[in-house]
Formats: sequence, structure tokens, C-alpha cells
Amino acid sequence: MKAEVNLQIKKLELIQWLSTIEDSSVLNKIIEIKLQESKDWWDLVSDTEKKAIDNGIEDADNGKLNTHASARKLYEKWL
Repeated sequence: MKAEVNLQIKKLELIQWLSTIEDSSVLNKIIEIKLQESKDWWDLVSDTEKKAIDNGIEDADNGKLNTHASARKLYEKWL
């Protein structure tokens, strides 16, 4: 609950600060941050990553799945 209150306080402080900004370059930087945050993650991944994701979805749709246990066994040295 305390973290939520701190977050709200930070938001209010930012709102107050934003209302005092006169420098358009600072505002443009903030707008750019906002635009970056609202981009769909799919647009940020490479075509190779998109293809791998699509292949994984297709495999899952076709029932080509491995159990959690077999995946853990395969990758246990990295877990």
C-alpha cells in the first residue's frame, strides 16, 4: 500500500512540474518518451523474432508441445 501511495505522490509531483515547463524541447522529449511507451511491443521485435513467435504459436495450435518437465530437463543447466 505504501508503494502505491509513493507512486501517486510521484505522479502528482510530475504533473505539477509539467505545468511549469516553458521549454518546448523538454516537452518534446517528454512527448517522445510517451510515444515510446505506447508502442506495441510487436513493432519493436525483429522479423526473425516475429517468425520464431509465429512458428511457436503454429506448433502449439497443432499440438506440437513439450511438457514442462522435458523443457526443464533440456534447459536445466541454465535454470
